[in-house]
Amino acid sequence: QVQLVESGGGLVQAGGSLRLSCAAFGLTFSNYAMNWFRQAPGKEREFVATITRGGSATYYADSVKGRFTISRDNAKNTVYLQMNSLKPEDTAVYYCAASSVLRVASMGSIDYWGQGTQVTVSS
Repeated sequence: QVQLVESGGGLVQAGGSLRLSCAAFGLTFSNYAMNWFRQAPGKEREFVATITRGGSATYYADSVKGRFTISRDNAKNTVYLQMNSLKPEDTAVYYCAASSVLRVASMGSIDYWGQGTQVTVSS
């Protein structure tokens, strides 16, 4: 059974940093591009970042470019999202997602989702 387990969310002041982790179980991790999406209250889920299977390429939403960094450790079956210079508008539930096909920002290509972790940025 495939599981994606996020951790690292919490409450932080604007300008602060958080590092999210997502541990994968039950799948061949290196066969999947890994993604982060987020969903704010009352809004649709949106793309945040993607990293390719080997980690050689990364893609970001314009709203987080230059502030967030996605990385992965295939030996640990874990993907990370380093979030710096956080803003109140970054407040959302952050979801880790695995996709066997690389289609950046496409929720339709996601094979597996995590349960989400709450990030709250206070002003």
